[in-house]
Amino acid sequence: MKILFKSWRRVAGKAFRIGVGFTFTAIALLHVLGFAPSDVVKRLDYLVYDVRLRAEAQEPEMDPRIVIVDIDEKSLAEVGRWPWSRDVVARLVVELTDKLGAAAVGFDIVFAEPQQSDALQAFDSIVQSKPGLQGELQGLKAEIARQFDRDAQLAKVLAERPVVLGYYLNQDSTALSGALPPAMFKKSQLGTLELDSTSWQGYGGNIPVLQRNADGGYFNPMVDEDGTVRSIPLLAQFNDAYYQSFALGTLRRALGNPQVIPVFPEGVDDDYGAVELIALRSPDVELDIPVERGLLTRVHFRAKGGPNGGGYRYVSASDVLAGVLKPEEIEGRIVLIGTTAPGLLDLRSTPVNPAYPGVEVHANVISGMLDSVFKLRPEYSQGLLFITVLVVGVALSVMMPILSAIWSLLVALGILVASVAINSLLYFQAGVVLPVAVVLLLVLAIFVFDVAYGYLAESRSKKQMVNLFGEYVAPELVTEMALDPKRYSMEGDSRELTVLFSDVRGFTTISESLQPNELREYINEYLTVMSEIIRAHRGTLDKYIGDAIMAFWGAPIADAEHAELATKAAIAMQEEAVRLNAKFLARNWPKLAIGVGVNTGQMRVGDMGSKIRRAYTVMGDAVNLGSRLEGITKTYGVGVIVGPHTKMAVSGMLFQELDAVKVKGKNEPVSIYAPLGERDKLSEITFECVEKWHGMLNAFRAQRWAEAKAALCSLEINEVLNPTLRALYESRIDYFQANPPPENWDGVTQFDTK
Repeated sequence: MKILFKSWRRVAGKAFRIGVGFTFTAIALLHVLGFAPSDVVKRLDYLVYDVRLRAEAQEPEMDPRIVIVDIDEKSLAEVGRWPWSRDVVARLVVELTDKLGAAAVGFDIVFAEPQQSDALQAFDSIVQSKPGLQGELQGLKAEIARQFDRDAQLAKVLAERPVVLGYYLNQDSTALSGALPPAMFKKSQLGTLELDSTSWQGYGGNIPVLQRNADGGYFNPMVDEDGTVRSIPLLAQFNDAYYQSFALGTLRRALGNPQVIPVFPEGVDDDYGAVELIALRSPDVELDIPVERGLLTRVHFRAKGGPNGGGYRYVSASDVLAGVLKPEEIEGRIVLIGTTAPGLLDLRSTPVNPAYPGVEVHANVISGMLDSVFKLRPEYSQGLLFITVLVVGVALSVMMPILSAIWSLLVALGILVASVAINSLLYFQAGVVLPVAVVLLLVLAIFVFDVAYGYLAESRSKKQMVNLFGEYVAPELVTEMALDPKRYSMEGDSRELTVLFSDVRGFTTISESLQPNELREYINEYLTVMSEIIRAHRGTLDKYIGDAIMAFWGAPIADAEHAELATKAAIAMQEEAVRLNAKFLARNWPKLAIGVGVNTGQMRVGDMGSKIRRAYTVMGDAVNLGSRLEGITKTYGVGVIVGPHTKMAVSGMLFQELDAVKVKGKNEPVSIYAPLGERDKLSEITFECVEKWHGMLNAFRAQRWAEAKAALCSLEINEVLNPTLRALYESRIDYFQANPPPENWDGVTQFDTK
């Protein structure tokens, strides 16, 4: 029986491990089919793809067929700030085409607004000042308008030369500006077919007079989920027509504008929209451009980009205008006009450079089309990936429970190496882009689980606890939590907690009086010592908000003394601020003074935020009140103010009531208190002063002004009564003596600012 039991347990254990392996495989298959997409898998595939692109761009070979005319800092300094006058642009076009012989000129720029004529504006001003001559001068005005219509002059230049103007598409159907160039073809020309392409709702085009006299192309790249440009749609749909990209349009213009023909796979259904390739056809041109779904072509980055990247020759626009270039430098070449000037913001995040000139992205696409060098994810990739995942997943799920740990490691490593090797061979030799991340992750998932799932499960729980809370609470508390990690989580919860806010007074003045390095030392030293105090009092450090600190007590570890610990931490922070201030003054740094607000109440605590960034934090009215209390410490001249629930929760400490207030955002008044210290450590004089102060406060609220003032005058300046607090109540008493409040006055002070 014992042997049978052990055998059954071994079989059950293997069945469980096989079942988990099949589960991993099923999840991977769902991802392949698109039913369970994973950002992690996508980003890993992006990473693999980007590493290969960067490897190819390490030793670039300059493409002599394309020249980039750069509106760089030198051009802006010599010609003037952008936008330049249209006559300057016209001169640039004439210089490039007529004198230097460019095959085509593409503007990676939008001329979205007409140019205002300074001469015509000046003439209008003169005419308005002489109303008697307005009729006689209208003809002259029309002649001046013709003479100085720079847009019309540029349009005439464009009409006679091989120029392509860029524009952009957008998804705002109300954002329709400028004019579109003629479409490549209409949807009706495709019959029952509907292209699988990107679709757009709006556009930002060039002014009509320019676009009518030049070819056009949109320069929208395809930005992936991680904000990186890896591909560009060659054709895109707007309304019922399809338009060409800037790169395709410029290449076509250089080749004499061959016809654009979408080619579908043979034997497809009538409603199949996937295009196999874009064909350019004319008597002299026969060029096939393979595309992926969405009519996308991947950008084959030749270099790291920029004037010194080595992929393309960059020429300053000012040098072109100065006539220093020779025809053999431009003749027969495609010229793209763009900018690398930081102020003009045409930089893109790409796999090879996070600040890649946008104009060079289009240059790479044109080079790829001319060389017929394409990286392509074929249509059959999903089916091939499905079969690979199924075979690898099932094989590993069955084999891993049988093999020893060493053999499991060798088999897993062998599959990983083989997958990467085959995938890389297809990429570099055939230009085929196949996803590999899901296979790699599946192998790792099955191996890791099967070899050490029991041990790793326990370790993972403890490590997760450290990762989740190590940033917020002291290490010794994390260690305590790791002993029983199931008790703690970042899930949202509502409970009574205490929150603390502290802020440096006059920090703007401090920052203006210190050098950047000194300011960094100043604030870093301040935040460090204050954070250590919070952690020493078992607090959870929530966040830094500039020079401000937010912390709370009672979570993630419940603590019945959260209010007392927070109050003691606030007092300790004030004491440390005094010591730190002396240190700063000795270094001739500005004075350090802080205000601290503490409040106790019901709060929502947990992991909160967005998909982009989350944090373990607290929210609620009690939190907002704590922030407001910190903001009014300066009004009362005290270092710490606590709310009424905090005061009630702390039994061994003496508090001085300062006022009853309504802070911004709260309709109900609350009493505010200053903690003076632990009762058994305070002198009798302090207790007497607090009693006198509360008597003054009662007289003040009862509108017995003379009695209140007499009580106030009988108190000396000490830890109970500071100069600011005395001046505050003296001014209030004097004001109300002269201007009695209404009968329903409740003695509450209203604060309208944060």
